[in-house]
Amino acid sequence: MKGKETGSFSDRLKDSAAAKQALLERAKAKSPLNDPEFAKRQEAKKAVAEAREQRLAERKAAKAEEKARREAELAATAAEREQAAREEALRLEAEKINQAERELELEAERKAKRDARYAARKARKR
Repeated sequence: MKGKETGSFSDRLKDSAAAKQALLERAKAKSPLNDPEFAKRQEAKKAVAEAREQRLAERKAAKAEEKARREAELAATAAEREQAAREEALRLEAEKINQAERELELEAERKAKRDARYAARKARKR
């Protein structure tokens, strides 16, 4: 049994071109662009993608809002701490002043007692 005899070069080129054309026709027939459901699926995919993008945008906005809120809270607590530190410094300064005044009063009392003892000793000697 003898195989198919191949013809001339031009015959083989024609056969090859016909085979390629047949493959192209089959591919075009299977193309999703010809499928009526394809457009519906594409629209559904597009809607899902848009919804995903919207959710991402909402999450980004929520994160930015949360970050701004946290920064505001941190700034408020920092301001409160600073105010408390200033008040504490003022309280300590007032306490130092009061302590110094008490020391002066005690020194004055000691001097008055010392002077009284000295005067009593002078009075006894007379």
